[in-house]
Amino acid sequence: MSAAVTGSQGLWFLSRGSGLVLLVLFSLVVVLGVATRTGSAPARWPRFAVAELHRTLSLFAVALLVLHVVTAILDPFVTIGWAATLLPFASPYRTLGLGTLAVDLAGAVLVTSLARRRLGQRAWRAVHWLAYLAWPAAFLHSLTAGNDLGIWWVALVEVGSAAAVAAAVLARLFGRVRGGDPRGPGGPPPTRAATKPRRVPATSKAGGR
Repeated sequence: MSAAVTGSQGLWFLSRGSGLVLLVLFSLVVVLGVATRTGSAPARWPRFAVAELHRTLSLFAVALLVLHVVTAILDPFVTIGWAATLLPFASPYRTLGLGTLAVDLAGAVLVTSLARRRLGQRAWRAVHWLAYLAWPAAFLHSLTAGNDLGIWWVALVEVGSAAAVAAAVLARLFGRVRGGDPRGPGGPPPTRAATKPRRVPATSKAGGR
C-alpha cells in the first residue's frame, strides 16, 4: 500500500512538473512566434534564428506533452482514460477538459505546420491562429489541475507565463494597429523622398530664359 501511494505521488509530481515546464515552453513558443511575425526580435538575432528556435521549442514541447499525458493517465489517483486525451469531456476528472482542448488545438497547429507546403500559406495561417486559443486553455488547465498555487515558484511560473504572453499579444495587436492605413491617424510620417523638392534640370532652366 505504501509503495502504491509513493508511486502515485511520484507520477503526480512528474505530471505536474512536466505540465508547468510545458506551460513555460508553450509561452515561449507563442512569444517567439509573435517576434518572428512582427520582426521585434533583438537586432543581433537573425530572423531565421528566431523562427528556427520557435520551431525547435515547438517540437520539444510535443515530446514533453507526451510525457505529461502518459504520467497523468498512469496515475491511479485520478481516472482519466486514454479517450480523454482527444475528447475534452470524456473524463470524469476535471470535466471541463481544458487540457484536452489545448492538446487538440495545439495538435492542429502542429500538423498543419508540418504540412504547410501542401496546405498553402493562407490555410496554414488560418489554422495557426488557433494557437491564441490553445494557450488560454492550457493556462486555465494549469491553474485548475492542482492545488499548489500557494507555492511561490509555482505562482511565479503562472504569473510570468501570463505576463510574457500578454505582452507579446499586445505588441502584436499594437503592431497591427500601427501598420494599418499609413495615411490614417497615427500612420508613419511622409518619407524624405516625398517631401524633398524636385530638382529642375539645368537644360530646362536655360530654355526658360
